[in-house]
Amino acid sequence: MAFSNTLLKTIHAIDQFTEHTGRTISWLNIAMVVLTCLTVIMRYVFNHSSIIAQESIMYLHASIFLIASAYTLKHDEHVRVDIFYHRLSPKAKATVNLLGTILLLIPVIGFIGWSSWPYIESSWRIYETSQEAAGVPLVYLLKSLILAMVAVMLLQALAEILRSITILTGIEVEHSAKHEGAL
Repeated sequence: MAFSNTLLKTIHAIDQFTEHTGRTISWLNIAMVVLTCLTVIMRYVFNHSSIIAQESIMYLHASIFLIASAYTLKHDEHVRVDIFYHRLSPKAKATVNLLGTILLLIPVIGFIGWSSWPYIESSWRIYETSQEAAGVPLVYLLKSLILAMVAVMLLQALAEILRSITILTGIEVEHSAKHEGAL
């Protein structure tokens, strides 16, 4: 009983962190849309372009895409070829999810982290800036978002593994938060 309580608390804590992070990062969508509109207006109405504004849009998009990936995983909204999956029993789905997370997700995320480390490390070593004189001088921080994505995805992968284990072992777990709807 103590093990199942610890398991459920761990899943809940990770899910709460992912939910909070995903909802917080989603506000960057508004900033990105506003900045995109302002950039277009400046370019086509006032015949003025801003490299820092254009690069900021790219930074916002990368932040949303990379950091919200765990939120998307939590809500089971990643692209899936679902030919048979929807017909499976909850235990069979849990088995597929468990094997997919262990055999596919974790190795791919691990490879992304491992292969991107030299790229990110060299950027930090020189405090890489934009190639444009008027660009955003924080390229090394942008590249670091790759490692942030690896961290949040591995954390949520752990929650997904534990959730699958609870289903396979018959431990009651709350599923309502999983499908509240993505942002």
